Amino acid sequence: MPPRSVYIHIPFCSHKCYYCDFTAYHLDGQPVDAYLSALYEEMNIWTQVTPPNTIDTLYIGGGTPTVLKPHQMRQLLQAIERAFPQRSTNFEFTVEANPESVSKELLQILMDGGVNRISFGAQTFHPHLLRAIGRVHGVQEILYSVKWAREIGFSNLSLDLMFGLPGQTVEDMAETLEQVIAVKPEHLSCYSLKIEEGTRFYFMHQQNRLTLPTDEEEYHMFQLIRERLHQAGYRQYEISNFSLPGYESMHNKVYWQNDEYYGLGVGAHGYVNGVRYANIKGIQSYIERLENGDRPIAEQNHVSIEESMENFMILGLRLLQGVNKVRFAQRYGKSIDQVFGHVVQSLMKKKLIADKVESIQLTEKGLLFGNEVFAAFLSDVH
Repeated sequence: MPPRSVYIHIPFCSHKCYYCDFTAYHLDGQPVDAYLSALYEEMNIWTQVTPPNTIDTLYIGGGTPTVLKPHQMRQLLQAIERAFPQRSTNFEFTVEANPESVSKELLQILMDGGVNRISFGAQTFHPHLLRAIGRVHGVQEILYSVKWAREIGFSNLSLDLMFGLPGQTVEDMAETLEQVIAVKPEHLSCYSLKIEEGTRFYFMHQQNRLTLPTDEEEYHMFQLIRERLHQAGYRQYEISNFSLPGYESMHNKVYWQNDEYYGLGVGAHGYVNGVRYANIKGIQSYIERLENGDRPIAEQNHVSIEESMENFMILGLRLLQGVNKVRFAQRYGKSIDQVFGHVVQSLMKKKLIADKVESIQLTEKGLLFGNEVFAAFLSDVH
């Protein structure tokens, strides 16, 4: 069966944030129209090589997709419609947006083009923290972008938040949560800051010019997020993700359930026909490859059954509902106990996972030490 999900990467930004290590490039001077033409050609190649059937989820990420001009966005959505016309009845179509880059006109184009979910990169509701991490929007832009999206008719909005930021306190986190809850998005993704190599923050950290919260302060921020969002009616369904009932991210669950998906665009990753692949990261190289009719894949890996089982456990345990035992057995013809019994027993003794009737799940302790749990499943298939 071909994938039922699609990821499309738009690598342009008006400004690169200090923590960002994604495949993203400053918009000025970039060959945007040529890139989009190459992207359309990649869609054509994939639909010939592995023709899609019904699509359940589609996600346009970046970069900042909403830096595209209105006519460019309209053309992109039309091209997507041509390449992936068959959509399920509960189809989810998400576009990432930065608050400063949206307008009512652009939001209307998204709505008219079939988009039904917007993910806004808010990060924090404190102006001094937004400046500290290199964001170019303010709090008012967050509020206006949400207001406009509601007026256009979007009923499924997600906000990204970050914690563990330079100079951020637990009190700052509490105040941001109050403002977030007042906005009432249907979904929230809450990520701790990671210092990634090659970013501005990485070099500042190397030079001891970055004052970060302590591990204890970061722990309290995470617990505060969980507590306040739970009180406000949000359900934590994945380590970093919370939603009102019925608004879990269908697309992200594709990744966590180790399902296949098309990955399109420069630097995009995909998983099709048992092969994981990554596209080249250079924009000009990407354009040239596709102008020559070549696929822009930089590397690919035929996933072995052992690696697939490891991924199934590691990704699935990020979900609070855990890894479904029946689903594992149906996919691999073996039970979790047969393959990972000794790992499960070891982690249970450490009180990091719990063996439920239908699933294997992280415990409260496991939520805080997830990396230790995930590492235990690597290269341990018997």
